[in-house]
Formats: sequence, C-alpha cells, structure tokens
Amino acid sequence: MRIGMVGTESSHVDHFLRLLNVERRHGDARVVALSGGDSERNRALAATGGVATIVDGPDDLVGRVDAVLICSRDGRAHRAEAMPLIEAGLPVFVDKPLAASQADALAIVDAARARAVPLYEGSALRFVPALAGLWGGRPLAVHVSGPADPAGPYGGLYYYGVHLAEAAAELIGEPGDAGDVDVRTGDGVVTALTTIGGTHVTLTFLADTAAPFHATVVRADAATARELALPADYLAPVLDRFMTVAEKGAPPSDDEAAAMVAPVALLDAVTARL
Repeated sequence: MRIGMVGTESSHVDHFLRLLNVERRHGDARVVALSGGDSERNRALAATGGVATIVDGPDDLVGRVDAVLICSRDGRAHRAEAMPLIEAGLPVFVDKPLAASQADALAIVDAARARAVPLYEGSALRFVPALAGLWGGRPLAVHVSGPADPAGPYGGLYYYGVHLAEAAAELIGEPGDAGDVDVRTGDGVVTALTTIGGTHVTLTFLADTAAPFHATVVRADAATARELALPADYLAPVLDRFMTVAEKGAPPSDDEAAAMVAPVALLDAVTARL
C-alpha cells in the first residue's frame, strides 16, 4: 500500500513514518509522498523515511498513493483536505479531531459513506492501557480531565479537547448523543457536565498543556481513578486500526459514523457556551 501524508507539521507524522517506513510494522505499506510543498520540514521527513515524492497539496496525491493520513493539527482544515481524497476513492485517516464543527464532521463522514470509502479517526487516548483497566459495564458517572486550551492556535478546545470526549465515550462503552451541556469557566479551567445514555459525564479542560490526562469511573459498588499515561508507541494502535479499515475496504457503519461525529458535536456544545 502506497500512503500519502497531509499536514506534516505534527509530531504524529514522525511516529507514523517510523512505524511504516523505518520499522516496517505493516509489511510493504509505506509512506511514499508528502504534501505541503518543498519545505525544510518535508525535506527532513523525506530523508528520515526515504520518501521520494513531495507535492504541493492534498489533490496532488491522487494517482500517486493508495491511502492518505491527514495529520494537520487544526481540525478546521480537515474537511477541505479530506474531501478531494474521499471523492477520488482513497481510504482516509483523519488525525484528531475529525473536524472543528459537527457540520464539517458530518460532511466528511457522509461523503465517505456516499462514495463507499474507508474512513477512520480516533484519539490515541482510547487505547492507552490504563483506560482498558477502567472498563467493566456501563458506569453511573465518568470524569475525564486533561490539557485543552480554548485559546490554543489549532482550533482552540477541539485540538486536545477531543481526547477527553473520546476517552469518555470509550469508557461509557455504547454510542449515544450528549444531552444538555452545562459549562463552568475559571482561571485556566473549563468544566462541562452532560449526560450520555444515562451516564453522567464531566469533562475538565485545563489550559496548562503539561497537565496529565486522568479518568475516574463511578459504578454502584466502587469508584476507580487512573492517570491515562501515553506509552511510547501510543499511535501504533491508531495506525493498526486504520490499516485494518483501509484493507477491509468498507465505509463507516452507522455506529462507526456516529462515534466519529458525537465527540465533535459535544465540543460544539461546550464551545458555544464559553
């Protein structure tokens, strides 16, 4: 599989290049092209990963690759980057967040489903070992906290806030839309409270980018809290799942589509109340 990359400023690109081109974790699948033009960053990445082709924009990848990883930090760009690739029939991975609005997220998902194109998006926080240790039936309440700055340059709260929303969804274990959202703000902190499928969900976004991710799950018989520390290979499970989706060749199912859009819709509701 020949893979192209869009949005190469992110450190996630370094991880994906290492996993695919250096360590060859997925056999013959390799990154063969980078978009974004002949920049110093792209030249360095190309040298590290043995990538022969650098193109100007996402459209220029069409005909050169079999799948694309979109790694742009700012979710506001993802719809414009993804659409021409989906329309060309290429399997697409969109790094978190899928988009910076529910409307854009729906447009991306609907396009993939209409054209029967594989699409995957997922926060790496869904797959950290500590999160798996909190599973065990639908909880009464979930609290997730972590870094996310409403004034950040990459779409504000969406950039890291989606980690919290997706981790909460993973802990609930069943898809569902958020109910009414109550938002409180303070000095460097935003707290949102909602209900998803009967589970009370609290998300605490901290402007301090050094703050750790943390989760607490409350059940009738116990409350369990864990720091959600990212392992060194935290992006490997995300890449594994995209490669599986791409090789399967099927568009998102109803549940998969809903799971991609719901966290963005929740962040819409939070940011609308800031």
